[in-house]
Amino acid sequence: MNMQEIRKIAKDFDIKTAKLAKTDLIKQIQKAQGHFDCFATPLMGECDQMGCMWRSDCLPAPKKQAAAH
Repeated sequence: MNMQEIRKIAKDFDIKTAKLAKTDLIKQIQKAQGHFDCFATPLMGECDQMGCMWRSDCLPAPKKQAAAH
């Protein structure tokens, strides 16, 4: 999901989007939805949150972050 789409979802929850990175913004949305703010944190690519709308973006995220460091 691109940032424009994520910002639109955030605004639906009255979340201010300025200066937030994608990961932090998604975590704020997760909290507003009543879920764990766990985006980009699954260990070893495993996640038990099958109904999460961020799942397809989330699972590859930790690998990308690790490669950047």
